[in-house]
Amino acid sequence: MTEHYQIAVLGAGPGGYVAALKAGQLGAKTAIVEKHYLGGTCLNYGCIPSKALLASAELMHKIRRADSFGVKFSGQLSFDWPAIQQRKDKVVAKLRGGVKSLFAARKVALYAGQAAFAGAGKIQITAPDGNKSLITADKIIIATGSVPSRIPGWPTDANLVCTSDEALHWKQLPKKLLIVGGGVIGCEFACMMHEYGVETTIVEMMDTLLPEMERQLGLTMADVFAKRGIKIFTAVKVEEMKTVDGGLKAVLSGGNTIEVDKVLIATGRRPATQDLGLESIGLQTDRGFIRVNDRMQTAVNNVYCIGDANGRCLLAHAASAHGIAAVEDALGHGKDFTLPIPGAVYTFPEIGSVGLTTKQATQKNIPVKVGQFPIGYLGKAMAVGEEEGFVKVIRHRENETLLGVHILGHNATEIIESATAMLGLKASARDLAEMVFAHPTIGEAVKEAAEDSFDQAMHLPPRTVAKLAADAEEV
Repeated sequence: MTEHYQIAVLGAGPGGYVAALKAGQLGAKTAIVEKHYLGGTCLNYGCIPSKALLASAELMHKIRRADSFGVKFSGQLSFDWPAIQQRKDKVVAKLRGGVKSLFAARKVALYAGQAAFAGAGKIQITAPDGNKSLITADKIIIATGSVPSRIPGWPTDANLVCTSDEALHWKQLPKKLLIVGGGVIGCEFACMMHEYGVETTIVEMMDTLLPEMERQLGLTMADVFAKRGIKIFTAVKVEEMKTVDGGLKAVLSGGNTIEVDKVLIATGRRPATQDLGLESIGLQTDRGFIRVNDRMQTAVNNVYCIGDANGRCLLAHAASAHGIAAVEDALGHGKDFTLPIPGAVYTFPEIGSVGLTTKQATQKNIPVKVGQFPIGYLGKAMAVGEEEGFVKVIRHRENETLLGVHILGHNATEIIESATAMLGLKASARDLAEMVFAHPTIGEAVKEAAEDSFDQAMHLPPRTVAKLAADAEEV
């Protein structure tokens, strides 16, 4: 007999598993289907394993600066790459087990296998052993995520030309690494690999690193990387990639060539929506993405799509938020999802960003006023030796609406939450400027930058004509 559910979720990544848990929490009979590991890309090939490897790299980065803190380190600093990988694997396994136990606690039925639509309200599941089964559901949520993009025509040997899927689980580190793409993934890997002694080069076709973020973030990060010895080529393309003597040779626009042991492709991701049988329910895609409205509803009744697969925002926490929005709508409690979604880059120093950039505001013809505060001016930053970076606050010049906050600095990914909450509550930049922040903290720079947008920062000298002109150029 075919089992019937109120809600079926396809994919157990950060969107799918949260959606299933929410449905269970609300009392719905729920099933979830996953063909691979629980937790999806985020837990197994993205957010979690990368942060575990970055944690070891950052610890070494701090130890190398021990003398500046009056701490003496005798002996030679070294690392055990297999042990670092084992620690990462242990963290991942523990979290996978946690997801599974949460399913049991919420009475969510877990099916292992490839899911595909077999008509309206019907899901065929092909188990790893090839056996097929069928379940039905009133509402179905697609949460199949995305996969790394590869570049056609390049060598296909994954031991040489890799994506983050392979790179996070390397058994051995390369001596020389070329990272193609200077976005979030590229910058995190560059920061990490450099600390592990890998000669690292980034090639980015746009004119700054992190081209989708506030421009100053990418420019400042490039300066930080260059001081550490990471090579950076911006406004440059890789014209040709070929194997040479067991390694790779990249020919860049402009004539430069780079020879390396491995290449990491970090040029983006594409939706994993193939082989879902979408044609059986008449659901079309747009360049592979399944488009949705603000309630995560697709063009087909009772079918939702969340996370990377819908193309709205390819971030794990966005997928989780989408999952909750979809379930609430499916169970009759819906409302439009319009909350701001912060971005985070786990380099050291970190980046946190939320809301509009100056470029986006200009494209929308919004008159802006910018406030900025150097993190190095803070007592806490000096005390802990983390003086790199800044906070930039962007507000509407005329009505004081808070538009965006961008942070490069120590613990920026934690600090950005205060700005995200204020944007979500539709607070003004004045509200942010008048908030009381704990002292001494790095977060005080957010308040100071908001004050600076009104020319009232307490720990900056009065604004000058030159400063105002610089603001105008930045916009």
